Amino acid sequence: MGFVDPLTALVVSFCFLGVMLYKRVNLGITLNATALLLASLSLNWQKIPTVIFETTVDLLTISVVLATFGIMLLSQLYKETGIINNLSHSLSRIINNSKIVSSVLPAVIGFLPVAGGALMSAPLVDSEAEKLGLKPEKKAYVNVWFRHAIFPVYPISQILIITAALTGITIPSIITRQIPVVIAMIIVGYIIGFWKTPNVKNKENSKMKNSLNSDLKRFFTSFSPILATIVVVVVLDLTGFGSAKQSFDVLIATFIGLAVLIAISKLSLKVFASPLKSWGIYGITFAAYGAFLLRNTMVTTGISEIFKTLVTNGSVDIILLLTVAPAALGFLTGSPSGGIAISVSILTGILTFSPKTAAMIYTSAYLGYLIAPTHLCFTFTADYFKCSLGKVYKYMIPSFLISFTTALLIYFLV
Repeated sequence: MGFVDPLTALVVSFCFLGVMLYKRVNLGITLNATALLLASLSLNWQKIPTVIFETTVDLLTISVVLATFGIMLLSQLYKETGIINNLSHSLSRIINNSKIVSSVLPAVIGFLPVAGGALMSAPLVDSEAEKLGLKPEKKAYVNVWFRHAIFPVYPISQILIITAALTGITIPSIITRQIPVVIAMIIVGYIIGFWKTPNVKNKENSKMKNSLNSDLKRFFTSFSPILATIVVVVVLDLTGFGSAKQSFDVLIATFIGLAVLIAISKLSLKVFASPLKSWGIYGITFAAYGAFLLRNTMVTTGISEIFKTLVTNGSVDIILLLTVAPAALGFLTGSPSGGIAISVSILTGILTFSPKTAAMIYTSAYLGYLIAPTHLCFTFTADYFKCSLGKVYKYMIPSFLISFTTALLIYFLV
């Protein structure tokens, strides 16, 4: 046994987690350090190497970690090659509607899950939203909200990959239940973001109709690596080879997407190596490993059994553990991955995960993170548009409540 009982060890470890996140320590370091602290406090030290070894050699862990690395590399190479600029500029020229451009551009660039990546779309949104006469806080809201609206149904989102891997539920099963939530997010975002705002057509675009074919070709070429990745994931899942159970579908698809990117950009070795010198890629990859290590540590310490007793006794409602707990953890940690990893670890052994429960955990943690003041996209965007978080919250809070209510209705009715 360790030095203290599992519940005390959990409280101490979570306090440590909070301090690390408050100090803005990298999430990868934070999750792994928290897992090791929890293990050292509650387990016999001879068991700790076993937990680490079993986590490291687990095929599911390996495939998710490698897929996360591939996705981050794909995102960085999009920036390094300038293809992301071709993608955004061609799209803005194709669509002759400033409202649609302002909402679609952050979503398209949101396909690249880069930390604080809303800054990539902020200048483009600023340009289009200025034509509509939006206030700075409205511009910030539109940029942040629409960038994140697509992720609950984006099959190569590392958050979704981790949720599927930890719960043992396939990605398509989770996505299916989250489609209504995404629809609600898009509708509420459009209504709140552009309420009583007259539409303005882009005169420059209307004069360039003869260049439409060129812009369409440019857009689809730039989008092809992402499209190839998504298509391969869907095809592998539909063929039913069982690759989804170990997340091999995403792993294979990600590296096919990388191959397409290399082909269309005629990538040089120097440009390819540039992202590999950045800690950012390794930090996110390490965080994926940390999510599994924390989950396995909590299972080994028997912490879930404590919560199972509380649920059985009626002291804690299971719905609170599926909704409020993930949302609070996502908000407090500023990380959906962290909120999901901790929530799933607590619930393992209490219930048998299903698409219904996995989707509820994901949506709760994700929406909590979306409005967190520690959410980098949120803070960076507010800073870019020179407005306070408080002003943006006027739009974020109602959007959160409507989206969260939609998720609850889907959970209870479907």
